[in-house]
Amino acid sequence: MLQKTYPYYLANEAVAANTDLDVTDKFSGEVATRVAMADAAAIDKAIGHAVDAMPALRAFAPFKRQAVLEHCVKRFRERYDELALALCIEAGKPINDSKGEVTRLIDTFKVAAEEAVRIDGEIVNLQISPRAKGYHGYVKRVPIGPCSFISPFNFPLNLTAHKVAPAIAAGVPFVLKPASRTPVGALIMGEILAETDLPKGAFSILPAHRDGADLFTTDERFKLLSFTGSPAVGWELKKKAGKKKVILELGGNAAAIVDGDQGGKLDYVVERLAFGAFYQSGQSCIGVQRILVHAKVYEALREKLIAKTKSLVMGDPKDEKTFVGPMISESESKRLAGWMESAVLAGATIVAGGKVEGAMFEATLLEGVGRDTDLYRKEAFGPVAILERFDDFDSALATVNDSDFGLQAGVFTDSLAHAHRAWDLLEVGGVVINDVPSFRVDNMPYGGVKDSGLGREGVRYAIEDMTELRLMVMRETW
Repeated sequence: MLQKTYPYYLANEAVAANTDLDVTDKFSGEVATRVAMADAAAIDKAIGHAVDAMPALRAFAPFKRQAVLEHCVKRFRERYDELALALCIEAGKPINDSKGEVTRLIDTFKVAAEEAVRIDGEIVNLQISPRAKGYHGYVKRVPIGPCSFISPFNFPLNLTAHKVAPAIAAGVPFVLKPASRTPVGALIMGEILAETDLPKGAFSILPAHRDGADLFTTDERFKLLSFTGSPAVGWELKKKAGKKKVILELGGNAAAIVDGDQGGKLDYVVERLAFGAFYQSGQSCIGVQRILVHAKVYEALREKLIAKTKSLVMGDPKDEKTFVGPMISESESKRLAGWMESAVLAGATIVAGGKVEGAMFEATLLEGVGRDTDLYRKEAFGPVAILERFDDFDSALATVNDSDFGLQAGVFTDSLAHAHRAWDLLEVGGVVINDVPSFRVDNMPYGGVKDSGLGREGVRYAIEDMTELRLMVMRETW
């Protein structure tokens, strides 16, 4: 079980300032633990410590950063079950998904440990004309400076890791605001980081209410803001961020295309579609929301997918048989139910699921959803998927692109030409061939276009954002 209370971490040290934040068990609705909340004064102090930590971090050699990350990997493995249970309780994530996220947390820190000693520079040939004869150019990467991180509730371990681990590898100090609904995993991470010899001020982890956390966005001492969360909040923060670099990992209404040549592979396709649409109650920005199926295989796939959707077990996330647990809150469940009801009134049909009780939302499949409805155009962020038929592959690509979002897309096809055409034409950050858009490995570049965000995560790519190029020009003789 969780501890009764958790401190926050200010300049590497645990501070039991209060117990003002109630963290609930998302299945039972009961308070599971209480967490210290930071006020504006604590946030300001943390930023000051981050600025002061820069000289020590510059001198903190890459092999030392690697050792910190390796220590974290070791301790995460030792506390694997604790981390998984904490995630299951605070996020309502089914225990099997929770264990999977702890595994990805470990993977992300492992990759960062490897990258910490591979932040290389390059030699630039400057002798492009007679006037540059005898001049040589050298480029290296240097830490950008203090960074502000705001992480979301749906992957409170691994999406936090995608900010924290690259920061340690790059040698930048950071102040992290974990989601107030799911702060425990980040605080356990802080407890483990506090065991290392990171310089004082290298990290602070401060739960705070959104309306009291403006400094994470507006303070000019930060040189980078990395935010993962909803599009509405992310773009508003960008407006307020001033001169700092901004990385946004936002939402999507991801599509999966099933080509007409998949008739012999439908069992595999259906398994992956059901996983992509309904794992962790659909609360993933790359969860499968729109399923476009070629007319040749539509009816067969529809039948199999309906049966699979109806077979998914909904219930207590601590039960290993559970596939669909609660949504993060009853208010989110009601929001999605309203979108579903509006779609039905506009002509859609629920072909599987549709039952809603409190925060529990049954895995649900619809067809005939109008393309002008909220359920089609916005990010559902819940266990709902939409089936639609197509006859022409290029028209399916155009349908996928008819969206304000562009995070990832999946394409099931045996045609190499169709795979490359999708890669060429789909307006997304990543195209996954023969799997769902929900697929992610933690070293790959990950991010979106359009309303889905700016920049890329994936450890090496995040390190590039957290560092700046510094040029030295050397004249051979003078």
